[in-house]
Amino acid sequence: MEKELEKLKEELKDKLKETKKEADILNIKSEYVGKKSRISELLTSLKDMSVEDKRKYGSLINNTKKELEEIVNKAIENIANQSNVSFDDTLDYDIEVGSLHPITIVAKEVTDILKRMGFTVVQGFEMESEYYNFEALNVPKDHPARDMQDTFYLDNGMLLRTQTSGDQIHSMEKFGAPLRVCSPGRTFRNEDVDASHENTFFQIEGMVIDKGISIESLIYVMKEILREVLHQDVEVRLRPGFFPFTEPSYELDCSCLICGGKGCPTCKHSGWIEIAPGGMVHPNVLRAGGIDPEVYNGFAFGLGLTRIAMMKYKINDIRVLNSGDLRYLENFKIN
Repeated sequence: MEKELEKLKEELKDKLKETKKEADILNIKSEYVGKKSRISELLTSLKDMSVEDKRKYGSLINNTKKELEEIVNKAIENIANQSNVSFDDTLDYDIEVGSLHPITIVAKEVTDILKRMGFTVVQGFEMESEYYNFEALNVPKDHPARDMQDTFYLDNGMLLRTQTSGDQIHSMEKFGAPLRVCSPGRTFRNEDVDASHENTFFQIEGMVIDKGISIESLIYVMKEILREVLHQDVEVRLRPGFFPFTEPSYELDCSCLICGGKGCPTCKHSGWIEIAPGGMVHPNVLRAGGIDPEVYNGFAFGLGLTRIAMMKYKINDIRVLNSGDLRYLENFKIN
């Protein structure tokens, strides 16, 4: 084996002598230290070796891999040093200060608030299976609630998630109970686009699983988020709703800050705008996540980050947020 490892190092050095581009070096790196390389095969074979051989060859193979990586990194460094590109740092450049998207700003503010409350931030998948997006959330194939969340189905049998709620199941499966998680991300629906609806929007899913959880806990969390993000006390209302994954279910609305509650196209002239549907987690959802509903209960909510951004910055048309117009984003300069 020692001879084979030495041969790999010599072969790598010979191949790198012929390269003049970084891209070529990276291709060679993949060949010699990538997942399908011979050195990776040797590392995988360690598990089938005797204890004595593992001791003999384990460190030898690992050290050889490090040497191969060092050889590649040295070659990349040499290419960079030979570059003819020069940069004159004495010139006076007019560099504009960058800006963040309003939804990015709001997402960070909300996650920071929830982290202070003990929530763990998790990242879900934009391409999701029907099981995690619907069935595990108590929405079987023939359930009429699927019509309310018409989505984009992909050729590989997956779909673009309609909500971040699927991360409830992923988190319960991974962490168990008790549990406090939040999951910000992009979601997709086949919507009729207007001033307050888009086919692509952002949510943050929140879930608390423990013993003795009540709806008052959910209301408190929602009010704290709105107060801190919007920098004012906001009038909210809680009205009954229906969601297959919560029981009882509620719709949390806040007074429209764009029109001051008087009524406008954004709030459909009602003076209120829906911010966070949620409720107590349905027992079937707990079971799907591997948690006993006889022992634990909890609440969940899906806070609309896009709607919060509209309220915070008085944006009266949701389509502006996905326009990609940099002139508009200049209004959100980094301090």
